[in-house]
Amino acid sequence: MRYLILVIFCALNLSASAQWWRGDFKKHVRYAPISQVKDHSLKRYLADKPARYNPKKLAKNVIPRSQFSLEINERIVMRAAQHNMRFREYALASYRFSELANIYVGENRLSEAKWYYLQSILISKQQNDYQHTINNLISLALIKAELGDLTQAQQDLAEARDLARTTGRTNDVKLIDSKIKFVQSNKVWLPKSELRYAEAVEVNGKSK
Repeated sequence: MRYLILVIFCALNLSASAQWWRGDFKKHVRYAPISQVKDHSLKRYLADKPARYNPKKLAKNVIPRSQFSLEINERIVMRAAQHNMRFREYALASYRFSELANIYVGENRLSEAKWYYLQSILISKQQNDYQHTINNLISLALIKAELGDLTQAQQDLAEARDLARTTGRTNDVKLIDSKIKFVQSNKVWLPKSELRYAEAVEVNGKSK
């Protein structure tokens, strides 16, 4: 009985798997594989030269400055300055104070800008950061001139000029000279009495 079941099982396997009863034991014809489609798009992309940047063709999307954005910038820079001072990163703190001063200048808060420029100058002098000190002195002088303190403005410019000259910064010397002439010739910053005197001198000079 066992052998009979084994024979029946083998017969079923042969009939179901290969259809052996047809007697087709020859090798089947193998056709050539289908050629793969070649995509050269990546090569063309890599071969193409990038277009040159032309600012005239780009639309200028100017984001208006709002009070909210100013407050966010002030908070970010203030925290960075506090972090630098806390970990005694004084050189970085000096630049953070200058950034704060620039923010306050943009808000026309000149007294606060003046205070932060002074703090930045104090640190930059201790760090022997001559370029930063010169830039701060120029900015501070213009703020003092805007506030009407022309004497101290000219003193700051003179200090910046001496520092630029002793450290061999000829371009800065030329820039400071132009700022000195600007402060001396701008009548908007002169007190009313000095303004009237300057106008009288001009009138008298023309009448002669």
